[in-house]
Amino acid sequence: MASKPKSSQQFVKAISQSGLSIYDDIEVGDPNLWIPAPDLETLLEEGLHSFSTAGLANRTRSKVVKEEVCRILGYPVPRSFKKTRPRFPGQKFDTYVQKSNNLQVWNEELEPTRRYVIIKVSDNGTIERVKVVTGDRLALLDTTGTLTQKFQARLIPGLDQAELVAPEDTDRLRPFVGKIRKGKIAASPVDNPAVGALFPTAGLYERLRQLVGTSFVDSGHDQERNRGAALHRLVCKQLGYADYQDDGRFPDVRHQLLEVKLQTSPTIDLGLVCPNSMETLDIPLLKGQQIRHCDVRYALFYAKTDGKRVTLTNFYLTTGEAFFSRFPQFQGKVLNKKLQIPLPADFFSR
Repeated sequence: MASKPKSSQQFVKAISQSGLSIYDDIEVGDPNLWIPAPDLETLLEEGLHSFSTAGLANRTRSKVVKEEVCRILGYPVPRSFKKTRPRFPGQKFDTYVQKSNNLQVWNEELEPTRRYVIIKVSDNGTIERVKVVTGDRLALLDTTGTLTQKFQARLIPGLDQAELVAPEDTDRLRPFVGKIRKGKIAASPVDNPAVGALFPTAGLYERLRQLVGTSFVDSGHDQERNRGAALHRLVCKQLGYADYQDDGRFPDVRHQLLEVKLQTSPTIDLGLVCPNSMETLDIPLLKGQQIRHCDVRYALFYAKTDGKRVTLTNFYLTTGEAFFSRFPQFQGKVLNKKLQIPLPADFFSR
């Protein structure tokens, strides 16, 4: 039986009692001390809301906010902050206090699995919102050409409408999968995965291949995010979830460790993390085991559009580990200089 999820405040209590500093390493996914991104966002959103930085110079404001972040998360405030990368090494995140929507990252590339805590300050100096994103997701927000997709692959449709590229899950994930059950799933698609609640790749494949031939309204060639959301909604319904949720984090259907991609062209944009990466995923441990990016399952839907409706024509399911066995990889470049990323107007409301 899956263990009951911890409340966000339980992490704070455990950290406070541990005596750890922000510089002490914590294993990603540690059930007591590692704060998953959704909980980190909740704690900082609630703790920093209406906190005043009025009248402070930018550098002082940054220091004062970091001190408050320490208090909120249960850490002692250091006498001075070391120039580490990231600034909060134990929880692997940086903080950016923003009055404008122009995010600036100085003298380093985005780290794909690092968490970036973006803090919005109002004109009168009070903190309004907090958003936590990983570097790979942050890179997708760039519209200026400052960044390029670091990893891409090519999808060449074959003769079959559906292909199960990886018949089995990775060795790491296989002990934790269960059977596909009939009826509605009580959990949310964005809940953390639980032992026994993960469908096997073969089960996911049988469910999702039934979407081939389905069509939905085309929101426009410049509306890829909305198109993707429409497909994501169909996938959640097909898997048996009672409702659709998307918090913008990787993977799309976190409860099934499933990333969903809609392709209307052969080029697959993968962001800053290779699917076969051995990097750990920001989720709680499963029976003491860290889950890696290569353990994630990828559902790729190839589609055509007549400008009015998008029709799903092909479906592929693979693990990250086996991704490049079917979809050949090619690479672009990421520029190593000051990065300026204009945050979308709805960034904090997603």
